[in-house]
Amino acid sequence: LLKPAALFAGLVLLASAQPAAAGDIQGDAYGCEELRQLRNATFKKAGYCFKSQKAIAAYGNEGCRFSSEALLPLSKMDRVVLRDIRRSERRQGC
Repeated sequence: LLKPAALFAGLVLLASAQPAAAGDIQGDAYGCEELRQLRNATFKKAGYCFKSQKAIAAYGNEGCRFSSEALLPLSKMDRVVLRDIRRSERRQGC
């Protein structure tokens, strides 16, 4: 797992909505584990209820409200970032 400071820095970069954030993801600047953590942190922020024991242990389900990714109230920027994360994961074979 990323150290909390590194994860926070990544989330701040993504939340800033600057083109560099999306460019970094599109350019595979993050490895598979970092991408998974950034994706799951975005889901956690939106109220996702994790199903796997590994994700529950890492992120918890306190305050979760949505059991389906399709129901998550995501901002347009969150959707763009998640799309780019998934594309990068596919390119890297994550």
